[in-house]
Amino acid sequence: MRKRHFSLAVALALAVAISAPSTAMAAPDNVTVPSVVGQQKSAARVALQADGLKSANKMVTSSLPAESVVATDPAAGTIVPAGTQVLVYWSDGKGTSATSSPTPTSSPTPASSPTPTSSPAPAPTASAGSAATKSGGYADTREGGVTGGGNAGPITVRTASEMQAAIDRYDGASGLVIRYTGTFDFGSISDVCAQWQKPAGTIVSIKGKSNVTIEGASGSAANFGLNVAGNSQNIIIRNMTIGLLPGSIDAIGIEGTSSGKPADIWVDHNTLFSALVKCSGAGDLSFDGLLDVKRGAHDVTVSYNHIHDHTKVGLVGASDSDLSTTHLTFHHNYYENVGARTPLQRSGRAHVYNNLYSGVSTSGINVRMGGYALIEGNHFENATNPVTSRDSPKVGYWELNGNNITSPSDFATYGIKWGSCSGTCLKNATDWKTTAQFPEAIPYAYVLAKPGCVEQSLPAVAGAGKGLATLSCAPAQ
Repeated sequence: MRKRHFSLAVALALAVAISAPSTAMAAPDNVTVPSVVGQQKSAARVALQADGLKSANKMVTSSLPAESVVATDPAAGTIVPAGTQVLVYWSDGKGTSATSSPTPTSSPTPASSPTPTSSPAPAPTASAGSAATKSGGYADTREGGVTGGGNAGPITVRTASEMQAAIDRYDGASGLVIRYTGTFDFGSISDVCAQWQKPAGTIVSIKGKSNVTIEGASGSAANFGLNVAGNSQNIIIRNMTIGLLPGSIDAIGIEGTSSGKPADIWVDHNTLFSALVKCSGAGDLSFDGLLDVKRGAHDVTVSYNHIHDHTKVGLVGASDSDLSTTHLTFHHNYYENVGARTPLQRSGRAHVYNNLYSGVSTSGINVRMGGYALIEGNHFENATNPVTSRDSPKVGYWELNGNNITSPSDFATYGIKWGSCSGTCLKNATDWKTTAQFPEAIPYAYVLAKPGCVEQSLPAVAGAGKGLATLSCAPAQ
């Protein structure tokens, strides 16, 4: 990670998005940011959480002792809504001047909408055809890697209907690259519950066609879903911003049908979100899944996505009787302010590595129905039931390796909480021990990073508009 040197003359701006979209929701309570300067960053995390605040960490060069807090943004004494994320600057201990602490900005102004604007950061400069073909996951078991549409000349579309028309015209095999340039102003949605209650929105479908890339262009944003179905293979979906979909539809759905089962799918560098709200009549599912994989889809890699502000993120297997979906990799995804399903895994094999889980309110990696998950090199913080097996009649199994949590003694440090495990809960990882070794060798190459680097640096490269950048960390030993 490139270190940053700060002086008292330098100010850092932090935009904190506060959800206040619906008249059905009460205004959040206000709290005062506590003073944690001088404390160790782990103690600061606990203090902030105790006051109802979230935290994120950034290392800076400072003369203060290593890992002690240099400053926070918002600063101590600032009054903010409960749930605000406070950026904690901590020292690397290598500075030479006492003037190397950052100057926090003033109190953030609560936004009127819980959603980003329709203009993400600049899109990747590399075209789909020139991007890497190795996904770092099970999709790499395809000979030659995942190429999508390869070097086919891109077809530019601005709407869902234009995208669907381009797919419908495609012969299904020779290679198709679609560059989406449409925009959507998420800030125009003043009532997210009214948005959820609308009829089901548009879904663009790739069914029974292979060798396809869908990529978002600079500044693009979509208010429609994508579906990969049937005997579709070698598909890439990248750099798309998809949010607040009308009705109960998935942002990205991958599923088998009577015509076949999708394989070799790479979902990479997308930003997916809705709003973490409870709407009247919705129960605990105000919006549907952001990323569901089911009914026999296999060899799927989900990487470098920013998934935030959503209740039930994604499932593997549509029901307890849908046990044919298998071999998925989730790596370098940034899960922020979510409820559950990161993922919900029914049966199958899942490799879950180097993800950042920051703010999980109900449950995280939920392995059940005899599934196996290799969970390694992840960073968990402010998470409830981060690894669990619940809500199905058969337990699942996990192997834990090299995560920031190494034993129950770390739970308080990182804000890990557990609910009672009874009734539909079969097993919580409260002992933080492996329950079964992953039953097969990983068939693709990957480099495992240290979870500390994941925490510090992944937010800068995960999601749309990051130039398809990847994490640069020293390998974990």
